[in-house]
Amino acid sequence: MPETTIHVPTPSRRTLFVGAGTLSAALAAGAAPAMALTTLRRGDRGEEVRRLQQELNRRRYWCDFPDGSFGPVTQQAVWALQKAAGLVTDGVVGPKTRAALSDGVLPRKTISGSGFEVVLSSQLLLAVSGGTLMHVFNTSTGSGERYYSGGRWKTATTPKGDWTMYRLYSSGWQDAPLGRLYRPGYYDRGWAIHGSTSIPTYPASHGCSRISVAASDGLWSVGWFRIGMRVKVR
Repeated sequence: MPETTIHVPTPSRRTLFVGAGTLSAALAAGAAPAMALTTLRRGDRGEEVRRLQQELNRRRYWCDFPDGSFGPVTQQAVWALQKAAGLVTDGVVGPKTRAALSDGVLPRKTISGSGFEVVLSSQLLLAVSGGTLMHVFNTSTGSGERYYSGGRWKTATTPKGDWTMYRLYSSGWQDAPLGRLYRPGYYDRGWAIHGSTSIPTYPASHGCSRISVAASDGLWSVGWFRIGMRVKVR
């Protein structure tokens, strides 16, 4: 299949995502914006934040449309970068985090085709298309804690394995026995990748892989969530 190139003259929330069937690395094209020299953190605003967001997107750490406001979604992207670089996940963009971003640090992916890859050791979710790493997200998986459900005690784990999505829920929030899931894509029994309003840097879920609501919407908009999409957990 010939490679498809995405041209993005006017970025929008949707075009900041590369589709699952796209082989080109369109978001990595172009010169890097000048990076800020000051420390940046959640709550900051301004042109330096906007340049940071541009560079995060360019380096595959998705943080939504560059609006110059360091909010929770940008924090998610910074956490993902810090995890990939082996740094303290404090969400603060200082010299070490800025250096990792400038160096183009990326996590290792192992799938050669297209699909999601959940890396339990680093709590990262990777979106891979045609063997190319397209997007990196902070995720939170099974906490390992005990909980009571269905008349018995269970352990919150995220099993390792290789599956494909078999059931989707596209209509927003779904009420499930263990809580609310935003637009989940199920790949193994009750396990899913889904949006959430709580994605800490550590394992905290009942077993699913959480991502932000904004990231979920963006991935849905360009076809990443679909029946048959591969999901590898390692």
